Amino acid sequence: MPPIAPATSGTSTRPYLIRALHDWCTDNGFTPYLAVFVDARVQVPMEYVKNNEIVLNVGFEATSALKLGNEVIEFKARFGGSSREIVVPIDHVIAIYARENGQGMAFPMPTDATAPADGAALLAAAAPAAAPRGPRLALTDVSESSQGAPSTSDTSPPPPEPPTGGRPSLKRVK
Repeated sequence: MPPIAPATSGTSTRPYLIRALHDWCTDNGFTPYLAVFVDARVQVPMEYVKNNEIVLNVGFEATSALKLGNEVIEFKARFGGSSREIVVPIDHVIAIYARENGQGMAFPMPTDATAPADGAALLAAAAPAAAPRGPRLALTDVSESSQGAPSTSDTSPPPPEPPTGGRPSLKRVK
């Protein structure tokens, strides 16, 4: 029997998880929404960007030619009555969730998100952007290396009780 190769980092799990949650949403009759961090690498209608974020409906009814690839998500969608090409790098997706109940998954911000981007001037021009419709996300930072790893600390507080009533929210935990 050959020796077992040491574990390598491999490819990112993010595109696979996004595709899986998109399938789960559509199989259950939910509307999949993507929360996206916007900088110069993201091609979206800048007039809908608020605080460097945009929420996109990626359901089959709202998109055409949807491609959930390993590097980018591409599709066409109508904004204000006109068709637009949307291109989102996978590492800029910060969450995917169901509009109806807020269930989904949040991801870490892109590693270059803290650096000033060339798109900052574009975002400043989009200051009077309309707020996206749907649940607001309460996102906190999560390191990708700790995703899915059980906590070994017994000193962590118990998980918070789910809210009763109101709008659903998605929160990243460490």
